[in-house]
Amino acid sequence: MRNSGFNWGIFTARMPILHMRVEWRELLQGLVVALSTGLALVPLLTTAFGLTFEEAITISVIHIVIATSSVMLFGEPFASGWIAPALPFTLAFVMGGYDTPTERFQMMTAVTLDFTLILFILGVTGLGRTLVGKIPRALKAGIILGASLSAFKRVFYDDVDSFVAMPVAMTAALISCLVISFYGPFQRFKIKYKTIAFIASFGLLPSFVFAGVFGGFMGEFQFDIQFGFLIPPFGDLMNKVSPFIIGFPPWEYYIAALPLAFISYLLLFGDLLTGMALIESGQKHRPDDIIEFDLNRSHYALSIRNGLMAMLAPFFPTQGILWAGAQVIVIERWKEGKQAIESLFSGISAFYYYGIPLLVLFLPVVTFLKPFMPIALMLALTMTAVACFRLAFQIAAGNRDRVITLIIAIILTYFWG
Repeated sequence: MRNSGFNWGIFTARMPILHMRVEWRELLQGLVVALSTGLALVPLLTTAFGLTFEEAITISVIHIVIATSSVMLFGEPFASGWIAPALPFTLAFVMGGYDTPTERFQMMTAVTLDFTLILFILGVTGLGRTLVGKIPRALKAGIILGASLSAFKRVFYDDVDSFVAMPVAMTAALISCLVISFYGPFQRFKIKYKTIAFIASFGLLPSFVFAGVFGGFMGEFQFDIQFGFLIPPFGDLMNKVSPFIIGFPPWEYYIAALPLAFISYLLLFGDLLTGMALIESGQKHRPDDIIEFDLNRSHYALSIRNGLMAMLAPFFPTQGILWAGAQVIVIERWKEGKQAIESLFSGISAFYYYGIPLLVLFLPVVTFLKPFMPIALMLALTMTAVACFRLAFQIAAGNRDRVITLIIAIILTYFWG
């Protein structure tokens, strides 16, 4: 593993799309799962950030394209995604302290540029691993538990109106998602029965099906399916979000955003280590497809992606290193051999439909998914909350650390809220 010194590989990285076969199973899963989760922020963008539905879809498309450049352009072996634990902190901080859509997008720009600078400096100096290694375990656990509590607060307190509007659909989606992801007996069934494992491999999709069946039966869904193509209103979107038009944030925004940027970096580094561990666990099954890590390249790639997002579509923290669910799905197939997946790059690239989210531009698809988008956001936050809760108490060793962890988490939850 290389983890020091400047590596120009991010600019000369092999572009896997030029020499890969099409992995159809991963492509079909990605078209459904990646699309539905990629649009999860649309309801929030339309209600709290002043965007139209078409503009919200357009900014989501930009986020998807930038995220997929991680593997397609920079050659990173990770299924990129949000820095999910940082999302509840970010929403509480931005929406709680800034009233107008312009102010909120300016703060999103500020925290993203702060984060970009942190990534670049720690990548150049190679201090990332050293810095995270010196953070006390109780502080790390407290930050992660704070993310969990903030996510629960966002779903069941701040945004409870969304839950109340579709109680049956939301409850059906939530219960099925928790059972599929965390319930012990179900995990054993996945090992024993291939059909159940196949259903679980679709991530959040089964939960959407349950929500559609039960919510539809109770009349909670209002569909307004339209036909034709969505013409992305890039000009109108830039007029509302681009710092070149609405203005760059004042200096006090950058200063106020620094704590959130540093907390997000700690959470990001945890995702990076998780992604490396997942790949290493499957590498022994694929000696024909050796995966090399370069922590500095990862920092540079993340810095460039977040810098682009700050200029074009500022919404932190959608440009992280890892979508753990997608990474696990692809790696499980990768472990089965070359006949299943030619390479880890080809599997991840197919799951992200090769960085070309054309399906988003079909109005029948996005208008059909529109009623499910609040459910997608709720599930993303709830899954983050449960996973962070479990992880925090695994990290905190002993009763003293756990008390400190709880105190830090409560302070963070109420401070950022």
